[in-house]
Amino acid sequence: MSAGTAPGVRVGPIAPASGSAPGRLPISAVIIARNAADRIGEVLRSVDICSERLVLDSGSIDDTVAIAGAAGARVEHQPFLGYGPQKRRAVELAAHDWILSLDADEVLDEEAREACLRVGLADPAACWSIRRRTFVGRAEVLHGVWRGERVVRLFNRTTAGFKAALVHEEVETRRRPERLAGSILHYSYADCRDVIARSLRYAPLKARILRANGERAALWTLPIRGLAAFLKSFLIRGGWRDGGVGFVIALGRVIDSTLPRALLLADDRGVDADLP
Repeated sequence: MSAGTAPGVRVGPIAPASGSAPGRLPISAVIIARNAADRIGEVLRSVDICSERLVLDSGSIDDTVAIAGAAGARVEHQPFLGYGPQKRRAVELAAHDWILSLDADEVLDEEAREACLRVGLADPAACWSIRRRTFVGRAEVLHGVWRGERVVRLFNRTTAGFKAALVHEEVETRRRPERLAGSILHYSYADCRDVIARSLRYAPLKARILRANGERAALWTLPIRGLAAFLKSFLIRGGWRDGGVGFVIALGRVIDSTLPRALLLADDRGVDADLP
């Protein structure tokens, strides 16, 4: 779920959308989605500079598919595999080797759109990172651990691709990414409650990753990990400057750093921790 566009954020004048049009960038914009009806139209309009826009839906029960189809996007279906594998599947289905990957709550601003029009696509090893500006409701997060975040989202699938991580997936590249001007506007959290809910929802996935990697958890380390995560987010990285939102984000970091390991410990003692 996502909130409305924040005041003062310019997405720019966006032309009417179409799915595949000659004269546009030979890039496939790929978006994984589920129940993203409140944002998917805006996301697709922001990438109408691409000659293909592909939405890989994982079982939406709202109007996501209808809105995407009406916007001219190509819609494919795949039961959810985990974030990394799902994005890999979307990349595989794309018509072009050049990929611009967005989430269903991410919108390219006008500066990034214009920058995409200027990139050189002759070298398949080239790739670009884009600044990501995250919002909680209508408030932009300006400090803390999300400040200055950059993510690789424009790449050629013959030389780069998403790691298979179930959560917090990232693109693996052969070459250091260049910086693309502009931003991705990340409307990921409806409110502060959503920040905490997301951390709780991801914890079992992260625990499975830890288990698969053979990592062990020690009970005495959990308070230390939690305190370190809070101090880094709220004090060292200046999250306090974002007020209550910064405090909630710091609490979310505490959950991220401790709950997956606590679930491992619970699972080891025979308590159902939703682990395979």
